[in-house]
Amino acid sequence: MKAGQWDGLRPASAVTLGHEGVGFIEKIHPSAEGKGFKVGDAVGFNYFINCCFECDGCLVHNMRCETGQSQLQGFAVDGFFQEYAVADYHNCVVLPKELDIKRAAPLFCAGITAFHAVDSCELQPGQWLAVLGCGGLGQYATQYAKAMGYKVVGIDINDDVLESVKALGADATFNSRTSSNYLEEVKKATGKGAHAVAVFSAADAAYAGAPEVLRVGGLLMVIGIAGKPLQVSTFDLCTGRYRIKADSTSIPQRMPKAVEFTAKHNIQPDVEFRKLEDLPAMFEDMHHGKAKCRQVVLF
Repeated sequence: MKAGQWDGLRPASAVTLGHEGVGFIEKIHPSAEGKGFKVGDAVGFNYFINCCFECDGCLVHNMRCETGQSQLQGFAVDGFFQEYAVADYHNCVVLPKELDIKRAAPLFCAGITAFHAVDSCELQPGQWLAVLGCGGLGQYATQYAKAMGYKVVGIDINDDVLESVKALGADATFNSRTSSNYLEEVKKATGKGAHAVAVFSAADAAYAGAPEVLRVGGLLMVIGIAGKPLQVSTFDLCTGRYRIKADSTSIPQRMPKAVEFTAKHNIQPDVEFRKLEDLPAMFEDMHHGKAKCRQVVLF
């Protein structure tokens, strides 16, 4: 895979989909014995395999493993839409009893990514976070932000998902497609603009408009992977109009903090339970922006 190119994730042959998973340990390989797990444990897990988890690259992101062998389950190799799956113990964490395992699978990509995004925004309690893209990740982010004491303004083009983040505690919501003056309304609601905006949408238009949501010196948090390179003004960066950071699922070493915070604050996603045979319809819903929440397949 060439760094940063989604095409490099496409498999050469058919694979089992699914990159968010939880389950109960049925068997432990000798290499994982003594690592804190036992048969019967409820665990969640990331989806990186064939990486060393130790090199300088792996300590940044496992897709940057210096071995060059890293792969993603559910993308290049078989994922978790099956009754049994193998997970590398490096990726695993025992689920706290406070979390409902049936609803916990989205935590191990969307939830952890959203937690890192909010946690890395450098905000203080009472400051404003704009959640741009209020689907599954945005809904997680809203819950994390409220638990951390931040104010949230949700921005999306789908009224149904805006209602979802409103129900989860968002202080204000705006439809950027149907409201021609939503930027003015955002500035009015937040005072001078948001202190940070986390872009969970992969739309190029979302990134184009994101800086306008911010007050001077605000932070643009890059999460959604857009189809085109991000266009920025070097003058705006040099003069402090806004700053840029990015985050992701990241590495297993950062996962326990996210899981512990999620359990402590009882943060659970809104999920829709589906059957395996519903996968084509699930894909279509996501492709056309009709999915209002995370969709979970139970085995």
